Amino acid sequence: MGRLLNIVTPLHQMTERDYVGRMMDDKVACMHKAKAYEFDYWDGDRRFGYGGYKYLPGRWKPVAEALIEIYGLKNGDKVLDVGCGKAYLLYEMKLLLPELEIAGFDISQHGLADAKEEIRPHLFRYRAQDKFPYGDDHFDLVISLGCLHNLRLFELETAVKEIERVGRMKYIMLESYRNEQELFNLQCWALTAESFLDTAEWIWLYRHFGYTGDYEFIYME
Repeated sequence: MGRLLNIVTPLHQMTERDYVGRMMDDKVACMHKAKAYEFDYWDGDRRFGYGGYKYLPGRWKPVAEALIEIYGLKNGDKVLDVGCGKAYLLYEMKLLLPELEIAGFDISQHGLADAKEEIRPHLFRYRAQDKFPYGDDHFDLVISLGCLHNLRLFELETAVKEIERVGRMKYIMLESYRNEQELFNLQCWALTAESFLDTAEWIWLYRHFGYTGDYEFIYME
């Protein structure tokens, strides 16, 4: 398997979270709202998700720069984002490499519709657990940030194997935990997660599914 990276963690750690407050706030009803992945999840009340996920110039730039540097990307290379949401990361990558060929998909109509207009033609609605509509090694890099933990175990096999199949290089980031406190925090905070696995379990799954790419975990510390 590939490398354990530290690309998104600094951005993730900038946000403060009231874990117990979310758990006590009619969480089951909030989960039902969030799992529609539409307006309420992205731009509704914070209790349903992001609480307003807007484009902030430069916010995703350090992540874009890191991916370009680590994977040696250049103009003309092809990148796929699995579960791209509003695709702000792809947009930042295009600002840095204007001739980068990008594609992204997500299940959220609202998220895709709110992407930057310049890249909307490269985005489409699709599920990560379905066979991807691309040939083997079609992309120089396939990324997936904060998506796969929202799939059930029997759905993860297809998603991971498809990322492996269509990408020459791969990077997956998702939520995990290392101890009981982080598990408690994750269970309190997560509205859409289906697979609550510790780092050893995720690594075992990656190996079991034949994944050879890089990976990162973010934690609710």
